[in-house]
Amino acid sequence: MRHDHLKRELDLLLLLAQNRLLSTADICRRTGISLRSFYYYIDFFEQAGFRVEKHHGMYSIDRTSPFFMRLGEIIHFTEDEALLMRQLIDCSGDETPRLRDLKAKLERFYDFKILADEQLRERTAHVRSVIYEAVKLRHVVELRGYSSPSSHTVSDRRVEPFQFLGNGNDVRCYESATGLSKTFRISRMADAVDTGEQWQHADKHRQAYIDLFSFTGEDTMHITLRMGQLSHNLMLEEYPASAGCFSMAADGRWIFQADVCSYLGIGRFVLGLYDDIEILGDDGLKQYVTGKLQQWHTCLSSSLAAPKQQ
Repeated sequence: MRHDHLKRELDLLLLLAQNRLLSTADICRRTGISLRSFYYYIDFFEQAGFRVEKHHGMYSIDRTSPFFMRLGEIIHFTEDEALLMRQLIDCSGDETPRLRDLKAKLERFYDFKILADEQLRERTAHVRSVIYEAVKLRHVVELRGYSSPSSHTVSDRRVEPFQFLGNGNDVRCYESATGLSKTFRISRMADAVDTGEQWQHADKHRQAYIDLFSFTGEDTMHITLRMGQLSHNLMLEEYPASAGCFSMAADGRWIFQADVCSYLGIGRFVLGLYDDIEILGDDGLKQYVTGKLQQWHTCLSSSLAAPKQQ
């Protein structure tokens, strides 16, 4: 029946929107579709305007595709609602774990420095709207008065915007002057003007990925860990979205697999629970953790060897 096909299409769409781990064969097995149907659906999704990506042999759908952006506008909290919830939490004086988790979740998705400043909020909303339309039309935008903390300059930048990040607080753009894809913070723009010019460098656009630990990068590293019950439970508590990254190992422990943009997030977790986690891959993570342990050992040795102050 048609509704059965529709259910499989929706299941596939949701799976692709969060996929960073599953191969094409895994996806077909989970959704109960054939490989031929899978490629048919991929073609249909692309024709419908979804941005389909292939990364390390795995297919996924960019969550900044227009459909998801429109859906998000309908179901997510407005900025006024988010600000009100934050104020109510602050005024409650209650520091229960549940309220702390809610506050942390809100802060991951909303920039409250912007929300608390009405003038800045209006300017940011205008800039975001201009850039959003430019992305849809594939237009060049002039970012006016962009304040760059890295170069300590305020200047106008001509860019090709193509990907929103961080719940719309950042935008990924190609800058022809430097020949690089960069991430720009919308709140640092004095204004944005759609020039009406079409993109000229779409083949040079380099999308950024956001990993489980909120780090961003153009490239990802695939890591594999074997975790005990303690580290498994803490990972789920700190990062609920990690649930899909686990599978049960034969020895009763857990295998964790994920793509990360930086070793900082996962490295912090591994170092804090080193006796409950085994790094199975990749070599880069092993070297990162080994280097951190050596630094810590050197600092500790120096501290013990230093003469005590009388």
